[in-house]
Amino acid sequence: MLAGGGPGECPGVLAGRAGPALRGLSRFAGTRGIPAGWEFLLDYDVIEAFCVAGLPGARPSTRGTYRSALYWLAVPVHGAPGQRGTPFAGAEPPPPYSPAERAELAAIAAAQRDPAKRASALAMVVFGIGAGLRPGELVALRGSDVSCRGRRVTVRAGGPAARVVPVTPGYAGRAAGLARGAGHAHLFRPGPAGRGYKNFVTKFAGALAADPAAPRLTLGRCRSSFICGHLAAGTPLGELLAITGIGQAESLARYARHVGGAPSKAALRAWDRRRQAR
Repeated sequence: MLAGGGPGECPGVLAGRAGPALRGLSRFAGTRGIPAGWEFLLDYDVIEAFCVAGLPGARPSTRGTYRSALYWLAVPVHGAPGQRGTPFAGAEPPPPYSPAERAELAAIAAAQRDPAKRASALAMVVFGIGAGLRPGELVALRGSDVSCRGRRVTVRAGGPAARVVPVTPGYAGRAAGLARGAGHAHLFRPGPAGRGYKNFVTKFAGALAADPAAPRLTLGRCRSSFICGHLAAGTPLGELLAITGIGQAESLARYARHVGGAPSKAALRAWDRRRQAR
C-alpha cells in the first residue's frame, strides 16, 4: 500500500509501466501547487486533470494508458474510483438524441409521479442536454450554482474541469425554474445520498417509469447532444472547449462524427497544434 512520502519513495514503480505517468503527474502537480504526498498526487481528480489537460499533444491511447496506470496506483490509497473517467478522442462516441427523442425524454421526466423524482429527471434532461454536465458535475450541482441575468442562464460546474456554462436557450427557462425550486439544495436527488457511488445517476435513470420503446435517458447521450448541437451551430472551438471542460480540440472528434460539416479529426489536431505554438 502506498502511503505518505513523496515521488522518490514509491518502491518499484518508476521502473514499471507507471513510471512515465507518475513522473508526468508529479511535474503537473508541482506546477499547480499540489503537495507531493501520495494522498494528494494520486487523488482521482488530480489524475483526471493531468490526463485531460497535462499531456499536450499526447494521443488518446497514451492518455488512456497513463490513466489506467495511475488509477492502479491510486486504488490502495483512495479505494476504487467513484465515477467513470473522462472519455478520450478514440473512445466510441455516444450518439446525440434527435429532437423528437429530446421532446420524449422531457415528457417522460415531467410524467414521473413522485415530485422529487420528477425534478431530478428534469434536472438530468435540462442540465445534461442544455449544459452538457458530466455525472459528477450534475450530482454536485445546487440551485445556487445557477445564475439568471435576463434571458441568459448560466451554470457554475465544479470539479477538476470547473467552468461557467451558458444553458442552451431552449432549456434556460426550465433550468431557472428548477434552480428557484431547489434554493441552495442539490438539484439532482436532494437530501442525504451516496453521491460518490459511481452508478448514482445511471441507477436513478434506469428506475424511471417509461414505455419500454422510449429512448433511454443517459447523461452520456445528453452531453453528446449538447456538444453536437454546438458543433452544428459553429461555436468557435476555443469557446466550446471552455464550456465543455474538454482539454483538447482533438477530443471533440468523437462527437464530430455525428455532425455533418463539423471539423475533421486532422483539422481539430491542427487547431491544437496552433494553440500550443502560441
